[in-house]
Amino acid sequence: MKTLSYVNFIISILFMACYAYQAVYLVAALLKKQKVFKAKKLHRYGVLIAARNEEAVIAQLIRSVRAQKYPEELIDIFVVADNCTDNTAQAAREAGAVVYERHNTYAVGKGYALRFLLENIFKNFGEYAYDGFFVFDADNILDENFISEMNHVFDNGYKVVTSYRNSKNFGDNWISAGYSIFFLREATQLNRARMMFGTSSCVSGTGFLFSSEIARENGGWKHFLLTEDFEFTVDRILKDDTVGYCENAIIYDEQPTRLGQSFTQRARWIKGYLQVFSRYGFKMLKKTVVDGSFACFDMIMNNIPCLVLTCASIVFNAIMVAAGIVTRTPDMGVCVLSVCSGIFGSILTLWFVGGITCITQRKRIRASKKAMFFGWLLFPLFIFTYAIAMVYAVFTNIEWKPIQHKVALSVEDLNDTTKK
Repeated sequence: MKTLSYVNFIISILFMACYAYQAVYLVAALLKKQKVFKAKKLHRYGVLIAARNEEAVIAQLIRSVRAQKYPEELIDIFVVADNCTDNTAQAAREAGAVVYERHNTYAVGKGYALRFLLENIFKNFGEYAYDGFFVFDADNILDENFISEMNHVFDNGYKVVTSYRNSKNFGDNWISAGYSIFFLREATQLNRARMMFGTSSCVSGTGFLFSSEIARENGGWKHFLLTEDFEFTVDRILKDDTVGYCENAIIYDEQPTRLGQSFTQRARWIKGYLQVFSRYGFKMLKKTVVDGSFACFDMIMNNIPCLVLTCASIVFNAIMVAAGIVTRTPDMGVCVLSVCSGIFGSILTLWFVGGITCITQRKRIRASKKAMFFGWLLFPLFIFTYAIAMVYAVFTNIEWKPIQHKVALSVEDLNDTTKK
């Protein structure tokens, strides 16, 4: 059983080696001032929304887009009602969007819906009608300055810009709180630092902007893996584009609240990461080594080592513990101590990271102090369930499934949230 202790020690060292650079990110994000961007031009944008059975929330998003402090005549809103069986299309039209209905049960997923939407926009409005396109999920709502702030960064030469992903329902339970801290940490401790160091940020599902030049180059949208957002990020990095980040552009996203739904979603993310590295991994490694691309190195380190080491640790520890119980090994205490010390160290690390996130972002988190505290306290549990989803994703087949949304709030509702 001493072998287990040695292996766990080696895995811990590998974890620290792979993610030591993120400690530099953290220090820079906390201490270094962000660059302020100012736009010289107001660009014309198309807003892309892929919606599947989202009649409960779609109107709130469209209203938040129409309420932007940005010239209304420079924003057109497009919705693809994708395989809907409810009144999503009608709700979107009544709210003021141009709606296209798609019915295809074979090519399923957000990537296919975006391709369909851009094909129709190019056909009916032309390929040069817009300078850029925003991508939102139907459950999102935008801060009133979102597009203005994104325009500042976009106008300074970034072909792709991602935003600050906040939560509509942080305080619902420990699962929604865990998601919220996870995304806030990605925004403020990773993407903020990446922007400061001049490397590429990572698009995170929703709330991003890309130039019409990219849309024309790609023939619309060409990314169809389970994590089409990460695939898009990697593809642009390989083409030497730098994904920008705008922290003053705040988007609010609804997070899952049920463990089964959350587990399925995160397993899909992991399977999507594996798909991306299966398709682009060699090109990323080559660009890292040959061109010295830190952005490629960062994208590789941000996912694969964690996935491999976590799965190896869980599987190896489970096998060793089971073997110890079956053989009634006399030094079972060493095994238990090794496992417990590893878990305790992980909990402390996650409390530290989650605590910094909650403290630094407390003014932006739309939840009570009590909800924030319990979200931080149970953040390690959220990440541990993520680790189990990793193992599940590696050894099973995962398909895209829609996530049901029902939190219909406005920005005003969020601003009225009382913090106790």
